[in-house]
Amino acid sequence: MKLKGKNILITGGSLGIGKETAKYLTDKGANVLITGRSEERLIKAKEYTNAKYIVFDIADINNIPVNAKKCLNLLEDRVDVLINNAGTGRRGTIEELNIEDFLHVYNVNVFGLSILTKEIIPIFKKQNQGTIINIGSTASLRGYKGGSVYASSKFAVRALTQCWQAELRPYNIRVCQVNPSEVPTAFANKDRLERSEVDNKLTTKEIAHAITSAIEMDNRGFINELNVWATNPFN
Repeated sequence: MKLKGKNILITGGSLGIGKETAKYLTDKGANVLITGRSEERLIKAKEYTNAKYIVFDIADINNIPVNAKKCLNLLEDRVDVLINNAGTGRRGTIEELNIEDFLHVYNVNVFGLSILTKEIIPIFKKQNQGTIINIGSTASLRGYKGGSVYASSKFAVRALTQCWQAELRPYNIRVCQVNPSEVPTAFANKDRLERSEVDNKLTTKEIAHAITSAIEMDNRGFINELNVWATNPFN
């Protein structure tokens, strides 16, 4: 897909991977709309990315159809790419967790992601083309101690991605999951402050590059899943 002039919607675009991806895409001439919960952070992201923005909490399940319509209005009812990037996490052993922990994470990572995608699919089908990028995690590949909530939510995203691939390919809709390894961002930081880069770990730029590359593949093909690891995070 040639990115110039394409309409792209990115959830969780005010910080981290979403913000950097918006920057990559606008630099290539795409028309990008980012969402997030904080207008203050979105304004700062707009200054950095030159993207449009809308305040939209993906965890607010009941209002997703209304907020999706607002996004579509801003994009003049054309979406070429949906990047489901918004995410949250919670670490804890199974004995430490409660239903609120599961609902907090699943409302964002699974339910919100799914309902927003459901709202965009009719646009893709009408256009007979579209690309969905689900931001997963290498945690979707293997569970780990303390990962009951977060890893299981990303396992669910991986299953959703595979189901949508089977359902949507006949409509020329490409569905890709990008799985970053650890990236120092504001993720799971209660104060939502960006973490400093670490020399031997991934940055948001590597993930933005991977996402952009997957989108730019000619529409006759698609990458079904892409894992991005730091080369040597052990030293």
